[in-house]
Amino acid sequence: MKLRYLALALFPLTLAACQSGDIQKLGDTAVKVLQQQGTAEQTLNAYQWSFQPTGTKQPIVLSFKDQKVGISSGCNNMFGGAKVENGVLVTGNLASTNMMCSPELMKQEAFAASLFQSGKTAFVLDTANSDAPTLTLISPAAGKVVFTGKLTPEAKYQSAGETIFLEISPQTKSCTGVAPQTCLQVREIKYAENGVKTQVDKDWTLFYSNIDGFTHNPNERQVVRIKRYEIKNPAADQSKYAYVQDMIIEREAIKGSL
Repeated sequence: MKLRYLALALFPLTLAACQSGDIQKLGDTAVKVLQQQGTAEQTLNAYQWSFQPTGTKQPIVLSFKDQKVGISSGCNNMFGGAKVENGVLVTGNLASTNMMCSPELMKQEAFAASLFQSGKTAFVLDTANSDAPTLTLISPAAGKVVFTGKLTPEAKYQSAGETIFLEISPQTKSCTGVAPQTCLQVREIKYAENGVKTQVDKDWTLFYSNIDGFTHNPNERQVVRIKRYEIKNPAADQSKYAYVQDMIIEREAIKGSL
């Protein structure tokens, strides 16, 4: 995978840049809020943070873990070191994948990176609503941007989860679980450490659960990497597992039905 380091042309997207005094005030506020809510990094790590710029189709998504930040803006992924010091988010140089994108996505990517252009970004965490907290970032280059948080699966289910691979048929079938429904048809795949397939189930089986983040396509066969989390104390009519899409591994257009 090719990587590149970002030299940014800034696109403020109509947001006004803030003065250094404003940044210091916001940093002071962040410290006061976090004294009541626990450490900043624990809160940042527990959520995935999204911001949808006006007039765009793809959100900007931030993920924090192990003093690193990952940034997705619809095409390339950026990543780099990130830690909290004195109420300010301190970041190093950002590396990025190097795919060609549409001009709109390239503009959005540059704007996302500009949030961390100065290396020090003031922020405020508002966790009054734990289901949808907000993360406000403010930087001299990009201005003030408000992200909304969604608990990561690891935080929600309190486990690292198990990675599995499912081949998903373009064809669904009617089935009955608690009530009549439509089921995906899947085959489990296993891989060796070198990436070679070691097992592929011969028969399709009905999949009664939902896969968070997965969109079925009746014209594609897909192989999906999935994180499976055990649900503690599930309801009587609930599966013992929650499934979350991690990555599409393969996709193949299918003509006609299987």
